[in-house]
Formats: sequence, structure tokens, C-alpha cells
Amino acid sequence: MPIVEQRPLTPGQRFHLRNKRIVSKKRPEKKLTESKKRTGGRNCYGRITSRRRGGGHKKLYRKIDFKRLKFDVPARVKTIEYDPNRTSNIALLAYLDGEKRYILAPQGIAEGDTLINSKESGEYKVGNNMPLRSIPLATRVHCIELLPGKGAQMARSAGASAQLVNIDGDRATLKMPSGEIRLVPADCRATIGAVGNASHRHANIGKAGRNRWKGRRPRVRGVAMNPVDHPMGGGEGRTSGGGHPVSPWGQLSKGFPTRVKKKSTNKMILIRRDGRRMKR
Repeated sequence: MPIVEQRPLTPGQRFHLRNKRIVSKKRPEKKLTESKKRTGGRNCYGRITSRRRGGGHKKLYRKIDFKRLKFDVPARVKTIEYDPNRTSNIALLAYLDGEKRYILAPQGIAEGDTLINSKESGEYKVGNNMPLRSIPLATRVHCIELLPGKGAQMARSAGASAQLVNIDGDRATLKMPSGEIRLVPADCRATIGAVGNASHRHANIGKAGRNRWKGRRPRVRGVAMNPVDHPMGGGEGRTSGGGHPVSPWGQLSKGFPTRVKKKSTNKMILIRRDGRRMKR
């Protein structure tokens, strides 16, 4: 999808780069939406647990079919739509029996295309969904399940895809977008191709107010605070803190592994995204 450069009629448009929205419908399918509750980053006690959130424009949540369990019923791509809840666009599928569902729009599909969810194996076409054991090796896939039947959890953002490296018995080896090589059950389902809207990463917000529309509040650097507010604060004149970067509560923020060593799924990771092999 091409990037559109704004005419600098205002200061906010001077550096604004946005995706050219190729959408054919302004309003979403009403039956496939629901209200979205916003917490402002606060928990049930009203305490901020996720900082720098609040405000923003109202959004309707679009219900996405991440499981793709409607087998062997052809579906026509009716529309490609914008979704404010994610970086990728979404596609409205109209099945032959009249049911409609949303999916993440894969790269290269267009209105009028026919897609299908296969129970075992089917046509190797972008947008079709099937188990990993039925997909040829070296194929790019997205919307991958971690557990059979749980629904897609991996490779769902704009432009993302993983490569199917190997099938060995009941395990499939995948190379993830981060470079991590991991195992998943071969019965997990995936969609062929990459997620669309890959040019999303080239967009430039142009002004701070656009982040406020998204519900993102300003972030203040720790070194700009006072010592009472942050471990890296204070100092005579401008200073970078003098110590290793940490969070306000002293947690190391660079190079410190935060993954739990006893996590049960560690055995499924063969090579970490930093190139190191996981210890067995």
C-alpha cells in the first residue's frame, strides 16, 4: 500500500506520512462489532498499572475470526476495511451459506477473491487456511496458532509472516519475524501469505496530537526527573544518569532477560531472536 505525503498546509502536515487507505466501506459490519471498554491503564482498584494511556477517540471492536473453523465452505472477499484496533487492514468474508466473518487482510488479496478454510489440505493460495502439516516447506504463513484450536496468536501485525522450515512428526519448525526459531504442533492452523499493509512501518505521525487521538499520553525521560521521582533523575546540569538504565522501580531496562527461566514453553524455542540457543 503506497505512502501518501501531505501538502504542508499546516505544521502538523509538514512531516506527516500516512498509508493510502484502500478501503471500500466506511462503516463496519454492525453484527461483527462490539463496544470496547477503556481502562486508561488502571486496574480494578483505580491504580495505574500501565502508564501513558488515556483519552483518545472512541473505537468499535471488530470481531476477527482467528480460528477459521468454518471448513470447506468457499468465501468471497466482500470488502477490505480499516481497523482502528490493529496495524493491519481487515477483510470481510461472505461465505456461500450467507454467513459473514472478518479476517486479517493478507497481502495481495482483493475484492472478489475466493478463499477457503481446509480441514486437512487444500489449494496453496494466499489467504487460504489449513494445518501446518499440509503446507509445503519454505512457505510464508501468518496468523499461526500456538495450540490446535485456540486461534491465531503469532504473526498478526502489518507485514508480518513466519517461514515454515520443517515438519518432523507432530512438530513443525517455524522461523518467526524476530528471527526466533521455534516448534509448534503440526496440527496448528495457519494462513498462507503475509499480513497486508506492510507499508505501515513507514508512516510518520507528523504531530504529537495524533498520538493523543490514539490514546497515547506523553512520555517523560527518567533523566529529566528529580531524584525523588526516578533513580536516574537529578544531577548538576544535563546528565545521562551515570548508571545503567532502569525503570522507576529499579528494574534493568537494557540487556536484562525478563523471560521466566522455568516457563514450560521454553523447550519449544530452539534459537532465540538474539541468535543464542536455548539451554536445555
